[in-house]
Amino acid sequence: MNKHIKPLDYNTILKSIKEPLQKVEEILIGKLQTDISLLKEVSHYILKAGGKRVRPALLLLAGGAVGKIDEKTCISAAIIEYIHTATLLHDDVVDNADFRRSKKAARSIWGNEAAVLVGDYLFTISFQYLADFENTELVSLLSTATTAMAKGEIIQLERDNSNTSEEEYLEIIHNKTASLIGAAMIIGAKLAGADEEQSDKLYKCGINIGMAFQMIDDALDYDIKNAKTGKSFGTDLKERKMTLPLSHLIENGSGKDSERVLKILDIDEITDQHVTEVYELMEKYQSIVYTIKRAEQYSNAAKDCLNGFTDSIYIQSIKQMSDFIISRKV
Repeated sequence: MNKHIKPLDYNTILKSIKEPLQKVEEILIGKLQTDISLLKEVSHYILKAGGKRVRPALLLLAGGAVGKIDEKTCISAAIIEYIHTATLLHDDVVDNADFRRSKKAARSIWGNEAAVLVGDYLFTISFQYLADFENTELVSLLSTATTAMAKGEIIQLERDNSNTSEEEYLEIIHNKTASLIGAAMIIGAKLAGADEEQSDKLYKCGINIGMAFQMIDDALDYDIKNAKTGKSFGTDLKERKMTLPLSHLIENGSGKDSERVLKILDIDEITDQHVTEVYELMEKYQSIVYTIKRAEQYSNAAKDCLNGFTDSIYIQSIKQMSDFIISRKV
């Protein structure tokens, strides 16, 4: 992305799919009609809690890039958002998170049991609605993605301070984040009649966007100057998650500074003061800058995947989305 060009507003980027996205919103709530009040309350609460609908948007854009966006495309976009929402519910329980997008996490209101069970319900109805298409390839694609997501979360859970390799970090975010975005784009492409080459390119585009998206998320978690992300700062450090900014600091800091970071990670309770201290060290060793640069590489790779496609408003929107993801930094 040219650093001198201000990225477009997010809603402007999605202007080409404004009506289909509105249809997706209707489907998200419409297909959750139930007489179980708890299920309805929790589902509606988290689905209406905000979020940019990045995954459904990319599915729609991929479909538009190679063909038409129809009812099945919109339903598939809603299915992808159900899956994503289910992971948020589960993640908040695993992480003991009290807030999500500046609002109370569902688990904080209804308890862990309700959050887990509603997440399970969203997973199951996702595959139920996808099965209605009677397309085993789509079911296989989504099954592969959700299996990868679970694998990524487990690897991250097992990772400790002794493993700071960037390679393992890349494997984790490929599984837990990029796999679903890649699946969203290839499903949108397949539903629109894409050939194998187009489908493969759009899948790889989604993977690269997902990698960039997670890297920027991990960088922003340490950027205490940024007040626009809607999440608490230093959460990853407090949860002792070995994300790229932290591993880069440990690997590139002086012996004294690296040892200090490792000592903080061994403290029973990591405080905001510790977060600030680690942030200042990241500034010193440019760990956040490094993470953003790596994200930019993936963003550029995503745009390169679109070479060979007939230019259209949808292709332009995907490219703009790739730039927007990087622009979330201060």
